[in-house]
Amino acid sequence: MRHVIKLCWAAALSLTALAPAARADDYQLSHNQRISCSRGLAPGKLNTATCKSYTYLFNTKTSEYFRCQVSLALTRDNKEVINVQTDGGCTRKPRIFETDGKYDFDATETEPPNTNSFFGPGGYSVWAADVGAQKVRGCIIISSGLGSDISKCLDMTFQ
Repeated sequence: MRHVIKLCWAAALSLTALAPAARADDYQLSHNQRISCSRGLAPGKLNTATCKSYTYLFNTKTSEYFRCQVSLALTRDNKEVINVQTDGGCTRKPRIFETDGKYDFDATETEPPNTNSFFGPGGYSVWAADVGAQKVRGCIIISSGLGSDISKCLDMTFQ
């Protein structure tokens, strides 16, 4: 009886160890990570540098994705680092395709706000492909400046 209980525990532990690995295979990190940094001077000869980076995590089965961002702000004077702050997280975005399948994905963003930005921080584009069929969908998402983002997707035609 002891051997049966040990065998059941071993089987349960091996299944628990395999479950996260199987789930991890369903996600893909985008290939277009970017980093942008800015520098500012503050009163009293303090320097502040702020860097932000983003990426996208894509579920290759459902076509749902997450936009992830990390930022670091460093404040220093001429002799020492005074303060370091970090922030970040991931935000869930809607599915690109309505049905489950086997998808590939990539995304990229506009540059940080500048004089060429009409609507604030700009936007990003997302490309997804059904790797089991000749199906590609391109999406552009921009900030309207009025609260919610505007998102439009288009299925590509092949000639």
